[in-house]
Amino acid sequence: MTGARVLVVDDEQQILRALRTSLRGAGYEVDTAETAETALAAAAMRPPEAVILDLVLPDGTGTDVARALREWSTAPIIVLSAVGEEREKVAALDAGADDYVTKPVGIDELLARLRAVLRRTAPSGEPVVGVGELVVDLANRSVTMAGKPIHLTPHQFDLLRVFALNVGKLLTHRQLLQEVWGPGYTNAANLLQVNVSQLRRKIEPDRTRPRYLLTETGAGYRLVEPA
Repeated sequence: MTGARVLVVDDEQQILRALRTSLRGAGYEVDTAETAETALAAAAMRPPEAVILDLVLPDGTGTDVARALREWSTAPIIVLSAVGEEREKVAALDAGADDYVTKPVGIDELLARLRAVLRRTAPSGEPVVGVGELVVDLANRSVTMAGKPIHLTPHQFDLLRVFALNVGKLLTHRQLLQEVWGPGYTNAANLLQVNVSQLRRKIEPDRTRPRYLLTETGAGYRLVEPA
């Protein structure tokens, strides 16, 4: 979805310049901001189709900006995270961010993540989601792997359904627990771990080396196209 407007928020001029040049070279329109306040003002004036957002800003955090944007915008948000900011990174994801990349930013990876989040926001209307040899029929609540039916419990299907609707997106433990089991289960990490393990046993060719359902240490899980 080149041609999309991307708002880049970072207080480091060198990073802003590099990202602006790379994104424009890839065909995107780019707006920039160096603070939380100017980011929200820029987003309100020229609503972006995607946001690349640093977690640490002079007048606030990326989490604050993500939460404020989610009050009115559905534009996908990719957070930029420095090593050691794991708690804040998870908080930003729980506040509505869609993904993250770690600084220093690898531009090829960032562009790939940007394309992925923009694809997810494009309307599809398809009741069937295919990921590699995994096929999830959302309407009929059925699953096949390499053409063979997979039998899931209701909670296992509900969990896979959330992943299938967010292919490639990092989903935090809190997001998954709230979506599948409800608000009262947001701290039930063991419940989620057990169900992910059971789901892997059924959909992974080798559950000891997952290719579809990947763990992001300390953050959550994501369903991906197998390499």
